Amino acid sequence: MIIVKDLSVERLNKKIFENINLSVVSGNITILKGRNGSGKTTLIKAILNIIEPSVGSIYWKGKLLKKNLYDFYNNVTYIADRTSSLKKLTLKDNINIWKKLFLSNINNSQIEIALKTLKLDKYLNQKVGRLSLGETKKLEFLRLIIENKNLWILDEPLSNLDDDSIELMKQTFEDHCGKEGSIIFSSHQNPGIYVTDEINL
Repeated sequence: MIIVKDLSVERLNKKIFENINLSVVSGNITILKGRNGSGKTTLIKAILNIIEPSVGSIYWKGKLLKKNLYDFYNNVTYIADRTSSLKKLTLKDNINIWKKLFLSNINNSQIEIALKTLKLDKYLNQKVGRLSLGETKKLEFLRLIIENKNLWILDEPLSNLDDDSIELMKQTFEDHCGKEGSIIFSSHQNPGIYVTDEINL
């Protein structure tokens, strides 16, 4: 599905990382491991074509990514380490915006089940700015369901989560891969999640 070949990024004559190779196909989970500041986010942004790599190539479905961007973006959900939700709006408002933005077919019943699973249902009419960091992170995960894309690229998805929420994410990852989805995620900690491939930065 996606192949990264001999990728390097350099900024201000400093190498962020070099010669990164990875291949992600349906059902696979790839973890990008490393301490904070090791280049995990930079690698993710290069894979997403947000920044230009210094050296190397990225392929999507056998074609150079830059020549296949429309299809790539139609098949990927990216969740950054910072929330995309609007703090001055309620959870319900943000959910409705995401549904319209991504032309989602998800119905209210599915949203209700997801909110209960994430233990966010009681906050539906509360402004996002009043949520804890962990609750805000879990709200962001609703986009995975709303967008319903095959490839998930997640930057530090487990940070600020309690043990129960991490277990929930493990199950969510397994379910997604069981449906032939694939995942690339970064972590500075040992997540205890089965992965197909590990890239150390």
